Amino acid sequence: MEKYLLSTTIGIAFGFIARIVMMRTDSRQYPSYPQGRTINLSFGFIASFIGAVAVPSFLESDWTAVTFLGLASTQFREVRNMERQTLEKLDEMELVPRGGPFIEGMAQAFEGRNYLVMFTAMATTLAASLFHFMWAIPVGIVLLIIDKVKMAGKTLQHIADFKVGELHFKGPNLFVDGIHLMNVGLENDKKIIMEKGIGIVVKPKNDDSIVTLSYLGQRQAMLHHVSNVLGVYRDSGEPTLVPISKRDMNNGSIGLLLLPQEKDIEQIMLSLRDVPILDSAIRLPSKEKKRS
Repeated sequence: MEKYLLSTTIGIAFGFIARIVMMRTDSRQYPSYPQGRTINLSFGFIASFIGAVAVPSFLESDWTAVTFLGLASTQFREVRNMERQTLEKLDEMELVPRGGPFIEGMAQAFEGRNYLVMFTAMATTLAASLFHFMWAIPVGIVLLIIDKVKMAGKTLQHIADFKVGELHFKGPNLFVDGIHLMNVGLENDKKIIMEKGIGIVVKPKNDDSIVTLSYLGQRQAMLHHVSNVLGVYRDSGEPTLVPISKRDMNNGSIGLLLLPQEKDIEQIMLSLRDVPILDSAIRLPSKEKKRS
């Protein structure tokens, strides 16, 4: 197995680099510094090691590598469950929760990245073993680019347009550009909402987008993302002062009431555009119509 030492080392290196490339601590502060990053990188190294050493085992007809790959996939599923449980506990303390679908999407992404790392290590090790170690470098670079693009995913700007709406009251009813949001009875709460609140209208670009934006998990992800970036003007025990989303039943537009700590319209728009589209929210009714 010594003849595979260089190829497996290259594979492990590219696999570990792939995990670094795909990891980004953003406004959600997840993974956190430094513990969260250490855990993510550790699992990335393990995945790259398993993927790299599997290739020499296959080439030498040592089929125990299949057992290790199966065991690794089982362990990564357990890690996904661990991530889900951790995020659910953290979500209980959020002023504006992520919501279950957002948490499930993050847990899936954590598991999926480990599989991409494993595949990257396997492919680069295979190229170095079958041809020459110099071939592994361009193969590894191409795979790093694919990994980055694959995990980027689409954001809200791909399916919707945004505009600032007018918040106004009709008696106790709060509206944003004609979309009814909620009833507010206390005059002090009305005053705070008009002073601190910002109304946004999210307009879907097509029929598929209408169905995707109607998903409650996707709408909660919008509220959480903006509140995480700009803060939120509320505290626990205040049911009225809470960011909320409501749907226009006629055209599928979504009206948002945001209560940011920083009333920065430009930053709010940028934050909304960067909201990830959840896998569980994606609906494609147009394709079903074409097929029928």
